[in-house]
Amino acid sequence: MRTLLVLGGGTAGTMVANRLRHRLDTSDWKITVVDQDDEHHYQPGYLFLPFGGYTRDQLVKSRHTLLHDGIEMVTAEIERVDPGAQTVALVGGRELSYDYLVIATGTTPRPDQTPGMLGSEWRRSIFDFYTLDGASALAEALKTFDRGRLVVHITEMPIKCPVAPLEFTFLAEAWLRERGLRDRVELVYVTPLDGAFTQPVASERLGAMLAERKIHVEPDFMIESIDDERKVLVSYDEREVPFDLLVTIPLNMGADYVARSGLGNELNYVPVDKHTLLSTAYDTIFALGDASDIPASKAGSVAHFAVDVFVDNFLEHIEGRPMTGSFDGHANCFVESGDDKALLIDFNYDTQPLPGKYPLPYVGPLSLLKETRANHLGKLAFRHVYWNVLLPGRPVPLPAHMSMAGKHQPEKEA
Repeated sequence: MRTLLVLGGGTAGTMVANRLRHRLDTSDWKITVVDQDDEHHYQPGYLFLPFGGYTRDQLVKSRHTLLHDGIEMVTAEIERVDPGAQTVALVGGRELSYDYLVIATGTTPRPDQTPGMLGSEWRRSIFDFYTLDGASALAEALKTFDRGRLVVHITEMPIKCPVAPLEFTFLAEAWLRERGLRDRVELVYVTPLDGAFTQPVASERLGAMLAERKIHVEPDFMIESIDDERKVLVSYDEREVPFDLLVTIPLNMGADYVARSGLGNELNYVPVDKHTLLSTAYDTIFALGDASDIPASKAGSVAHFAVDVFVDNFLEHIEGRPMTGSFDGHANCFVESGDDKALLIDFNYDTQPLPGKYPLPYVGPLSLLKETRANHLGKLAFRHVYWNVLLPGRPVPLPAHMSMAGKHQPEKEA
């Protein structure tokens, strides 16, 4: 019997295990999923927690209950992978062997990597919202914040859900306005990018939205440290950004065992072929979701579309045939903009987000790069889709590859 070992029981790992359990003969294949705990978090929900949306019960379920019958779940920390021996050593001494390995342990915020971030002001005036604990602590802080300088800050790219910092900023602006506090709070968006986003058309649109809301943007800001005594961000070029309340997105990194195993780059992401997700170093190892180094957004939609391509490729690969599927980096993300509205962006490796309609060309019902209530409702509805359709591996009527149908280049202003 051959073994498929999946490291990580998050979005990508759960989808891979469930999809392949139905495609691999149970008499020939054993599937095992390894994760350090039994809590699967719906991470997009973290965004709403600071503003009173969602409860813990809506965002957390047991990992093992999300895996189909016939899949083994091992709860343990991973010490290292030995690609030569095709084994995985777990903390505590247990060793698991594999014929094929899928690394899907994602990426996590690392506030310890920025001097001063974990100082005396951590979770007092410095908060993150990329963890459940961080988002919950921030919710408490916002209850008493009624004046001063609110700074939203990105340490460095890549990060999970690259639009989430913008979403938080828009939601914070609307939340303050609803409470009659907007005139007493200065909002500042600090980014290492040269604009609001990485892609020109989307960056221009999102940047204009920040300007409309009187949110100051501090671009090209590469943070060197945080002076928690003076409450200022300090950049390598010695610029300073003071704050009363700082909402930061720390450096994101892959799992430490990836580095210990010699499988990752400087941020612990696994180098793979961006079209097949196969390791560039070992033909028995794949990396999916946020764990890989592909030049695409680290987002759930990317994991979903990548898994769609991966499953058939994997079946070809284990039979010694060439993999015929090619992942194009397809991503689509809702961008909450406040006031019960949101935008939607759809793009891939080669094509930036453009205006248009989605998923049906010219019909929609969702609009691309345009604020609508339908997009907001779509984002809220996705939580149900995530738990009940996406993770179980049920078919989602969306093509894995991005389509240009219904999209158009925005008109240039005269």
